Amino acid sequence: MLWDFMILSCCVIYLAIPSGLSMLNSFCFSLLLKVVTMPEYLKKRFGGDRIRMYLSVLSLFMYIFTKISVRLVETDSKTTFKRELDRFLKRTKLQGYPLSGLAAVIYTDTLQTIIMVVGSFILMGFSFNEIGGYNALEEKYMNAITTKTTDPLFNISEKCYTPRADSFHLFRDPINGDLPWPALIFGLSVLAIWYWCTDQVIVQRCLSAKNMSHVKAGCILCGYLKLLPMYLMVFPGMVSRVLYTDVIGCVVPSVCKQYCDTEVGCSNIAYPRLVVKLMPQGLRGLMLSVMLASLMSSLTSIFNSASTLFTMDLYTKIRPHAKERELMLAGRVFILVLIGISIAWIPIVQTAQSGQLFDYIQSITSYLGPPIAAIFLLGIFIKRVNEQGAFWGLIIGLLIGLSRMITEFVYGTGNCVKPSNCPWIICGIHYLYFALILFGATCIIVLGVSLITKPIDDVHLYRLCWSLRNRKEERIDLDAGNSSNNDNDSEAEDDEGNSLMIYFFE
Repeated sequence: MLWDFMILSCCVIYLAIPSGLSMLNSFCFSLLLKVVTMPEYLKKRFGGDRIRMYLSVLSLFMYIFTKISVRLVETDSKTTFKRELDRFLKRTKLQGYPLSGLAAVIYTDTLQTIIMVVGSFILMGFSFNEIGGYNALEEKYMNAITTKTTDPLFNISEKCYTPRADSFHLFRDPINGDLPWPALIFGLSVLAIWYWCTDQVIVQRCLSAKNMSHVKAGCILCGYLKLLPMYLMVFPGMVSRVLYTDVIGCVVPSVCKQYCDTEVGCSNIAYPRLVVKLMPQGLRGLMLSVMLASLMSSLTSIFNSASTLFTMDLYTKIRPHAKERELMLAGRVFILVLIGISIAWIPIVQTAQSGQLFDYIQSITSYLGPPIAAIFLLGIFIKRVNEQGAFWGLIIGLLIGLSRMITEFVYGTGNCVKPSNCPWIICGIHYLYFALILFGATCIIVLGVSLITKPIDDVHLYRLCWSLRNRKEERIDLDAGNSSNNDNDSEAEDDEGNSLMIYFFE
């Protein structure tokens, strides 16, 4: 099944999104600041450059770990590493229009979204028609057990190839569940704050909006679209497990290697196989174009945001007087480097977290994202937080997260057939529970250090914190001595059409 059915559990998080976003007027925190990246907001809030530089570098690394490499694996799980390399290098021509401007990316994303949604609805209809409806899916899925369950090299337990008894339950056991319900509700919420409220790829769309009404409408629409994956992706993926049990449900490493070129499982090819095997020729071409559109949409967005982060937050520090042409060239070269590193990371992605892409993405995010979410939340809602507290919270939080991530990579995450030898005290805690622990630890460190160091005067925080959001006085930048870029509220209101907006949600 697609991503082992766990996206279904995550969809419950998004059930509250449309209703929550409809209350944007009450809970939206908008800042009419002329910023182009999220690290730039932190520079205004805390002053100095070290937090901005830290966040920019970490964001670029996370693009490699959780975005570009994963998109390449999703492209075609059945290709070998060499073929993936050759094919993707040919696709680097996609750089042309992500670097031509964010507007081009947004327009193409909009068109491709329509294509993807329509094509996915068609595939869902074919899937349920083939299996006999949802009731038939419930019955047949629990009996979708591969016939190849023995291997002379491994002692394969029955639980490794038998569908979980709670497969159709959203809320699973808090201790033994593969996605415990407390971790689902609270841990995934922490990751959602990082991704939807602070990640440059996502927030850049809001930053480029013409006005507040456009941002609100776009967020509400996306909230409703977020309800669709359960029906358009998860259920068809489960149908694929039923129809092609020996392939999608393979458990013997040698058999899985034969089907999808990886020994840890073939659930990642559930959706593509359904497209190739189930749909008629004409519609098959449509769906293949949909999948390519999905790849292009994701990569162009990532490339554009990564280029912006690198050129505006890092390269301009090295070459402060660089002209626009030089910045464009530097951004293109950096993307080539980013692609090369991401391709080299593909083998790690294919074997981590039992080969489950969803688990891999969420685990890496759980180790690196919570400190960032904590800094943004505390920085917005608690004006007492200062630069020293934020910086040391980020650094110590990063070290804690890296200790878990590096240990997992050294020992391997293992799978049901070949368990990992990683110590339980490090790897035994579910990654979403770990995200909660890391988030709490970061908050304690930030608040503790801030309370024992000098606070920031209110004059530097007007319209940067929730409690001071309505102050009309002129704000003095913390780095006013080094820059003449002071924020004047009246000027921002006069130029609202060209101002960039950052939104944070309670």
